[in-house]
Amino acid sequence: MKLEYDPEADAIYITFSDAPYAYGKDLDNQRRIDYAQDGTPRGIELLCVSRGVILHDLPHTEKIARLLENMRIKVFA
Repeated sequence: MKLEYDPEADAIYITFSDAPYAYGKDLDNQRRIDYAQDGTPRGIELLCVSRGVILHDLPHTEKIARLLENMRIKVFA
């Protein structure tokens, strides 16, 4: 799992695998899941992270929560 943070955009991208991108699904205006061809999540985009991140409906929530909490980003279940 790899995390990239862009403070100017207030955004984070977390990569789960190097599988090629096939399609993406917006959960809301601040969260998007990218999928590989086989339907497995390959990464997520999180926007407005300084306000906190809603973990509901995200894959690998426990791992994501630990990553974000280590960056002192508020998480909501």
